[in-house]
Amino acid sequence: MKFYSLNNQNIQASFKEAVIAGIAPDKGLYFPERIDPLPKEFFDNITSLSNHEIAFRAIQQFVEGEIPDAVLKEIIQNVLDFDFPVVEIEDNIATLELFHGPTMAFKDVGARFMANCLGYFSLGEKNEVAVLVATSGDTGGAVANGFLGVEGVNVVILYPSGKVSDIQEKQLTTLGQNIVAMEVNGTFDDCQRMVKTAFLDIEITSQKKLTSANSINIARWLPQLFYFLFAYKQAKSKGKEIVFSVPSGNFGNICAGMVAQKLGMPVNQFVAATNANKVVPNFMEKGVYEPMPSVATISNAMDVGDPSNFVRIRHLYQDNFSSLKDNLSSYSFSDAETKSAMKAIHSKTRYVADPHGAVGYLGLKEHQKSHPNTYGIFLETAHPVKFLDVVEETLELSPEIPPQIQKVMGKEKKSNKISTYEELKSYLLGS
Repeated sequence: MKFYSLNNQNIQASFKEAVIAGIAPDKGLYFPERIDPLPKEFFDNITSLSNHEIAFRAIQQFVEGEIPDAVLKEIIQNVLDFDFPVVEIEDNIATLELFHGPTMAFKDVGARFMANCLGYFSLGEKNEVAVLVATSGDTGGAVANGFLGVEGVNVVILYPSGKVSDIQEKQLTTLGQNIVAMEVNGTFDDCQRMVKTAFLDIEITSQKKLTSANSINIARWLPQLFYFLFAYKQAKSKGKEIVFSVPSGNFGNICAGMVAQKLGMPVNQFVAATNANKVVPNFMEKGVYEPMPSVATISNAMDVGDPSNFVRIRHLYQDNFSSLKDNLSSYSFSDAETKSAMKAIHSKTRYVADPHGAVGYLGLKEHQKSHPNTYGIFLETAHPVKFLDVVEETLELSPEIPPQIQKVMGKEKKSNKISTYEELKSYLLGS
């Protein structure tokens, strides 16, 4: 399997080359040369398959020739050692809980898969790989945890100062070892811009092997399709058309779900639910893509003004706007609406949703107004305890602190404060 740049399909790379490079030399995102649908029997019999079998069958074609089957099975076993339950909270509405991993966020799957792939690719290599990643919240903690102690790999995480929750900050600034946190005086967009600039800076790349662990990296992005298949396996018996509503920031997660659809998963509609950062809802309404500066919200992991992965979604549908509209709806919600949804969910069902899950719930409710006979699954992408202040203030309750979080609470934060790209460059060249 080859991967090509979305800017120029003549620029191609193997899975290994694309993972290590992160981004194509022409700044394009890598995309698989083909997506071969799985046989119908796979979906007919999916309830009899284990999660490990499902994941292996789904990802095998993308890594073919680069990772032997036996190694791939071992990687999947390392990555998928926790549950992905679909929890019904109302008639025809359920949530897919993606927070049962080590950092209690959906990004644990992609970060661990990529770390395992890089660890395998680094065996016997003399040169270390530097993983450079920007985070608006949960990516940093998941990447830090996934790569902690991986030999031959150093990780530098950029995050916007004061714009991630306290627990998120603890998860990415307290681990030490091969993990370094850069606290940026700016927004997530500034962090992402610095990362992209570093990849194209010959002074750095001539001395260091750089890669990214953001969802622009295919090894971080593609394995997210696993849990859509796991959810389909659990909801298939409902016998209804299934709709996924995905709280969306950089759009890698929902794009991976759409790849699962291209593999043959019988799901007709995805809802991209966003906060006040409404570039995609605007695009779906007007057909014009206009990036905008990101706005800070209580669902901070989605505070993205120019979502990197939306170009992949457009490409999945050959940039055909009407075909995209047949498969994707997108709605934007304010902080006030998000808090109201958190209250409504809790008062009706006693379920405690985090602000991102609440946005997903709102998107699903909006879609079901015109499609009432569907079975809707919204993604609960992080444990509510990771947004403790918002949950306590909105619901007037304190969720119990799980052990995964307790172990970082007392640790000392260590970060390097920077304001400019030059400061990042100086660190990378000196480290």
